[in-house]
Amino acid sequence: MTFATRFAPSPTGPLHLGHAYSALLAFDLAQAAGGRFLLRIEDIDQSRADAKWEAQIYDDLAWLGLAWEIPVLRQSERQPVYDAALDDLWARGLLYPCRCSRADIAAATSAPQEGAPLLGPDGVIYPGTCRPAVAPTGPRPQNEALRLDIAQACRNLSHTFQFIEEGGDAQRTFTFDARYMIETVGDIVLARRDMGTSYHLSVVLDDAAQQITHVVRGEDLFEATHIHIVLQHLLGLPQPRYHHHRLIRDSAGKRLAKRDDARAISLYRAEGKAAMDIRSLTKA
Repeated sequence: MTFATRFAPSPTGPLHLGHAYSALLAFDLAQAAGGRFLLRIEDIDQSRADAKWEAQIYDDLAWLGLAWEIPVLRQSERQPVYDAALDDLWARGLLYPCRCSRADIAAATSAPQEGAPLLGPDGVIYPGTCRPAVAPTGPRPQNEALRLDIAQACRNLSHTFQFIEEGGDAQRTFTFDARYMIETVGDIVLARRDMGTSYHLSVVLDDAAQQITHVVRGEDLFEATHIHIVLQHLLGLPQPRYHHHRLIRDSAGKRLAKRDDARAISLYRAEGKAAMDIRSLTKA
């Protein structure tokens, strides 16, 4: 399969130096390998997505000297694909509805005798409040949050999982098992009530659809990779290699967020900076 990377921003604010670093790295790796560079607009959160930010994404990336394949994949147009995967997992007895709020989860995990709640890739590990003793049957419920019964899911798969990490100085293989998923990840949400899908479900389906061979993203998503490997096994999807890069941080050591407008690419452009200046800033 042809070497392929992608950059997958959400149109919820301006791109900043951290985004530039990730996009440039993915683009450069694809260019060096004679491969493909693709763009994906992760706009499943329609309550925050804005057309003006999407337009600025295209403008900023083109200014940086990046070119990508057309058409651009937009998650908001792929709900039928996500629905089909959810229907499959539901029919196999691997999903269940969850009506817990974040406050409910916090309260359930805050008993003094249990100590501090364990944190996973999605925050506090779900305590299993809504997990049924027997998998629900019948039609998949709509407009409800759905969680993956991770213990049941792992019973249907091989004993161990692996993925290849190419970030850093050398290629490494990471191995984990069902116990790791149960104890440190828990029953993750695969469909949110207000979206009909989730980041974890959408990203593995979209990477497969775009035939991505090398996922380039920040090291803050490294732990989420364990979830994605399990979902790829469950859904029969190809497994890419991963490159989790360092994060661009401010002077206080805090990673940049979209609220850090002072480091927005558009502001550097307005100040007369050139694309090569952005490359220099991200290497600092």
